[in-house]
Amino acid sequence: MIETLTYYLCVAGFAGFGYKLIEARHSQPVRTMWFLAGFGICIATGILVLTPAMEALLGPGPVVEWVVTLAGDELRLAAIGFAVAFTQSVWRGEGARPAPHAWFTAATMVLLGGCFALSEPRRTGAETVFSSATLPFALGDKVLFLLYGLVSFGLLFAVFVRSAWHAEPGPLRTGLWLLVAGVGSAAAWTFWDVGDVVQLARTARIGAREDLPSSVLAAVTIGFVTAGATLSAWSPAVSSVLGRLRAYRAYRRIEPLWTALRTAVPGIALDPGRRLAGGAEFALYRRVIEIRDGHLALRAHFDPDLPARAEAAAQRAGVREAEVAATVEAVTLAAAIEASRTGRRFDRTPGHEAEPDSAADVAAEAAWLIQVSRAWRRSDALVAMVSG
Repeated sequence: MIETLTYYLCVAGFAGFGYKLIEARHSQPVRTMWFLAGFGICIATGILVLTPAMEALLGPGPVVEWVVTLAGDELRLAAIGFAVAFTQSVWRGEGARPAPHAWFTAATMVLLGGCFALSEPRRTGAETVFSSATLPFALGDKVLFLLYGLVSFGLLFAVFVRSAWHAEPGPLRTGLWLLVAGVGSAAAWTFWDVGDVVQLARTARIGAREDLPSSVLAAVTIGFVTAGATLSAWSPAVSSVLGRLRAYRAYRRIEPLWTALRTAVPGIALDPGRRLAGGAEFALYRRVIEIRDGHLALRAHFDPDLPARAEAAAQRAGVREAEVAATVEAVTLAAAIEASRTGRRFDRTPGHEAEPDSAADVAAEAAWLIQVSRAWRRSDALVAMVSG
């Protein structure tokens, strides 16, 4: 299952980075985009070549024992190098100097390849074994990889955390924190090899395949990095879906209040037969307007002295301070509906009547009406208390 997930995430990574290259080709320097492309291709390919399915496809022999194993490690090194170069290019712009770290990466890759060749690995079942004479080179291979990862991931982590910390809230900041998580999981994936180094030093043999925790970390890494680097490609669609869900939830939560007002003032319903016409956002907007229309239609039936009594009654009933205002609104509205039913009217003195905030947007209005609707459930008892 983990292997299948890794495959799908690699495919998503290729697609996401490809889209990102197309999207940003006019807003980012060509060099920066090539660094991003190099990172995406190397990390996804490096994961793919080390999976058991690739080994089964190629079959046993020197290709798997030498070429695939070395290619997987070299591709992971190259991916880290491209990630550092991309980060420097974005962070410093034209003043970026990726050459020093590029030389560091190239030298590490050459040394890694040399140590791997001199270690003369031999495949025995599910393990790779080394002779006592070549064991130091095998250990050097692993230690070089870990040292390179320590330096590179430290640099990446520092830059991404600093950028995310100072970024304004929004997609950019979210994407940077996803990249921070990706760097953290990539570091954990890399340093999972510490156990292999200890085993290698003790027994001169090491597991030839990625174990389950390593596969999980690989899948998590490609998932976080792809999500963070391509956030601008998919975040608008996700935000739109979440916005519709939030609107529908608010629409349903203010329904008890709307139902009571529609019963008292049937004319406020603009189109009773089409509840969600125009989508959840428009339906919520319409419902907020209808509630406010009902409030205005009942204004002659609001008792101007009731809010003070309702506030005192709410405090005596143990209503939390943050909910008192919404409770007062619910009580006065319930009382106005009852006064409308019995035909009782009050003189409206200027200053006594609280008008809706005309500057509030639909989201703010809906949030307030949700609080009032929640307080509506206990309004009958409080109305009886203040009326008695």
